[in-house]
Amino acid sequence: MLSPYRVLDLTDDRGQLAGLILAYLGAEVIAIEPPGGSMSRHRGPFAGDVIDPDRSLTHWAYNRGKRSVVLDLAGSADDRAALTRLAAGADVLIETGAPGELAALGLGYDALSAANPALIYASITPFGQDGPRAHWAATDLTVWASAGPMVITGDDDRAPLRPGIPQAFVHGAAEAAGAITAALYERGRSGLGQHIDVSAQQSSAQATQSYILSTLNNTTPLERGAGIVKAGPLVIQLLWPCDDGHVSITFLFGTAIGPATARLVQWMWECGYCDEATRDKDWLAYGELLATGAEPMSEYERVKKVVGAFCADRTKGELLAGAQERRLLIAPVLMIDDVVHSEQFADRDYWVDVDGLRYPGAFAKLSATPLVAPSAPPALGAETTAVLAEPARAPSVDTSLTAASLAAASLAATARPTARPLEGVKVLDLMWVMAGPASTRVITDLGATVVRVESSHRIETARTLTPFKDGVIAIESSALFANMNAGKLGMTLDLTKPEARDVVLDLVRWADVVTESFSPKAMRGWGLDYAALRAVNPKIIMVSSCLFGQSGPLSLFAGYGTMASAMSGFFGITGWPDRSPCGPAGAYTDYISPRFMTATLIAALDHRRRTGQGQYIDFAQAEASMHALAPAILEYTINKRVWQRAGNDDSVYAPHGVFRSAGDDRWVAIACTNDVQRDALAGVVGGLDDASIGVWTATRSPDEATDALQAVGVPSYGVQNSPHASVDPQFLHRRHFATLPHPAVGEITIEGPRFRLSRTPLAATAPGPTMGQHTYNVLTDILGYDEDRFVELLTSGAIE
Repeated sequence: MLSPYRVLDLTDDRGQLAGLILAYLGAEVIAIEPPGGSMSRHRGPFAGDVIDPDRSLTHWAYNRGKRSVVLDLAGSADDRAALTRLAAGADVLIETGAPGELAALGLGYDALSAANPALIYASITPFGQDGPRAHWAATDLTVWASAGPMVITGDDDRAPLRPGIPQAFVHGAAEAAGAITAALYERGRSGLGQHIDVSAQQSSAQATQSYILSTLNNTTPLERGAGIVKAGPLVIQLLWPCDDGHVSITFLFGTAIGPATARLVQWMWECGYCDEATRDKDWLAYGELLATGAEPMSEYERVKKVVGAFCADRTKGELLAGAQERRLLIAPVLMIDDVVHSEQFADRDYWVDVDGLRYPGAFAKLSATPLVAPSAPPALGAETTAVLAEPARAPSVDTSLTAASLAAASLAATARPTARPLEGVKVLDLMWVMAGPASTRVITDLGATVVRVESSHRIETARTLTPFKDGVIAIESSALFANMNAGKLGMTLDLTKPEARDVVLDLVRWADVVTESFSPKAMRGWGLDYAALRAVNPKIIMVSSCLFGQSGPLSLFAGYGTMASAMSGFFGITGWPDRSPCGPAGAYTDYISPRFMTATLIAALDHRRRTGQGQYIDFAQAEASMHALAPAILEYTINKRVWQRAGNDDSVYAPHGVFRSAGDDRWVAIACTNDVQRDALAGVVGGLDDASIGVWTATRSPDEATDALQAVGVPSYGVQNSPHASVDPQFLHRRHFATLPHPAVGEITIEGPRFRLSRTPLAATAPGPTMGQHTYNVLTDILGYDEDRFVELLTSGAIE
């Protein structure tokens, strides 16, 4: 899809996934490395345990399909000139230097864009290009601590945890890939490039599942508990021991989840684990019963013990088989070796073999432009001579854009700074809960018109999830829903009615893109599969997103990101080595997979802009998310070792941990990456062992500790929950939070865009819609229906 474009990848291990995503999407990617190679080449594990820059599995994980060119940008004027020449003919440049680092070498955006106005220049940094903490020393651990996901992960009697593999810059890099595809799409209209500013802190905050918004919406922040979620007095258990390991069960209530819970309790009753009174509880309204006190919390705890006894007597395989047969929300917790040998991924030919080595495969299946697995990772500097000897290249800009039109576009952009990259793009959004809506939320921020369809008979699960504005549990009060659906137009339809199907087909005729996250058989059952949609709009792009894709033995396995996280390896590698797995908090694949979806969808739009060709995208959340586990997967497929839980320890960096600070459940993350930082830490603390550091941090607040350590260049950050993030100077400077008017609750606070574009800024214009808020407007203004047609639809029940 992106075959016309050349990408210069100057990133280290903090951004190389962005280049890999673009390579999968078809771009030519040239890795510009310093003498001795990128930092990722020196981070283990290593193939065969041979320490060699050309054998790092971390490097192999994210640098397939790239050409390696070595340039000494810091020490050689000739090499800086060589990069400038390459940039003059490139379409994209990605870098992870400290803010201002490349500019000081004459290689910043201003300098390179002067030579190539079409250049898209993406910067991935821990905290963004500006702000009071933009220049703070940082590692993956400290960024994760700053962003909010860490404080809600792990056991409440121990330090908060990071995931088993570094994730903060995975989020930032994947975010950058989507931003780059958006800038390329916009450039097709204007001919102009721009600067992309990605903050890994802001990107990683998505992994809080909007809990970061609790304080600003006047409700109780989430608390940490291994395998559980604490929301006030309600303790939701996510992980359950079974006979041969653990399973993830979504044991909750409401119109979306309650039926599955009722089916599980029915199974327990059939097997003699509970009485009829337990079986017959109103699991649809159970949340309200608990909230009002009609059902005591102690009774919910009793039923959870029954679930625990039921699971303890069964294996993971037995519980999964029951889940598939009875449509239950149960998933086994798999270790990396289990994942690699999964029948589901084998059936979909997910794994790719390159030079006899097995890697994670394509993160989406596309009907018109299948993703081709990139070639083997390059040897250091293998293409230096060849690339530098190539004749000058021009960026891939539409030749119809003359110098005069480019000048006019530049002037128009200056006069109209609110223009957004995807203005004019029309999307019919049938997604629900988190993963799909998180992607279409970005599409909306980028300027697309997105019409989101809901049903009042089957309440969207996101409307039933915390945090709730002012703690009031109501379908219009969820800050999570408001956050994931900001800026969208909301309408209600009953898709079981033929009249509603006619409306959907009219919206398909209007739309450029249709997105949906139902089970594969649901869309076919409604007569709304890709073939039906293409029949009325041959250029339509359709994205189907579900946990495991549209084919394979688990294709009909409906559920949530907690379950995909359990079955794709995230849960098993996160936790303490002497305790059960705890997994990253929440529905983790719902947080990382949307970035891949966004990049793929916008690349398909760009391809259609150039070719007129629509297509179908089969997107499996688990398959995309496993790229975030790539080093662990390679450790198993190449070295035959299963990645194990290690708390907050790191295989390369030390000291590396989270230490108790003064205050209630307050902690400080500290990580040293080199001897200079270690010496500086020892000079402040008095030692480098965990005990010495812990004694020092225990008497200081997180701010006092980090101020002292950052003053001497030691990466550190207080572990932030919602109250601390809401006043974090960097978040506030970057305007990460937006308080917007809301027709039902007065106002509500959501998160703003997680990256910046210099020339075509994006924005969150409104919170997610109330139920059916824009139904009339969509039918009359967008589809042009008259009053008689509207009344007919209302009378038929098609409009809810």
